[in-house]
Amino acid sequence: MRWWDIEPVMELELRLFPEDAWSRGMYWSELAEAHPGGTRHYTVATAPDGTVLGYAGLMAVGVEGDVQTIAVDTGHQGAGLGAALLTDLVEESVRRGCEEVLLEVRVDNVRAQQLYERFGFRPVGIRRGYYQPADVDALVMRLDHEPAHPTHDPTHESKDPKNG
Repeated sequence: MRWWDIEPVMELELRLFPEDAWSRGMYWSELAEAHPGGTRHYTVATAPDGTVLGYAGLMAVGVEGDVQTIAVDTGHQGAGLGAALLTDLVEESVRRGCEEVLLEVRVDNVRAQQLYERFGFRPVGIRRGYYQPADVDALVMRLDHEPAHPTHDPTHESKDPKNG
């Protein structure tokens, strides 16, 4: 995602999330950290004509990642765009050395929860009244990455033939 994507993203954002849409300023702030060495990664899915069909963002700080947003235009849901966007975020979290990725999803958004579960995200808690002003709870989900380097396991050490 680049600065010129903010307006089409905002059109989609306001259509998909009329009650709790992010502001332009929030996207500008997020993109300000989406540079080499920054803590954010944002991507868009576009049609061949350049129309923004979906978008997603990740915050990665240290070993923790957090899905900031993910959205797909209603006319293109069920076509694999959400999975493609989530794949991009998960792969980016691995590249950045994250050991886990968290996200919040509306408790009434079962379709999104099923997508996250297919990727290995598991429920870990509830945030009461997280989505405002609708006062809708968020289900917190977590994906644990396998360590990049296996931990030391003494049961698989080779034995010294002299010491048995």
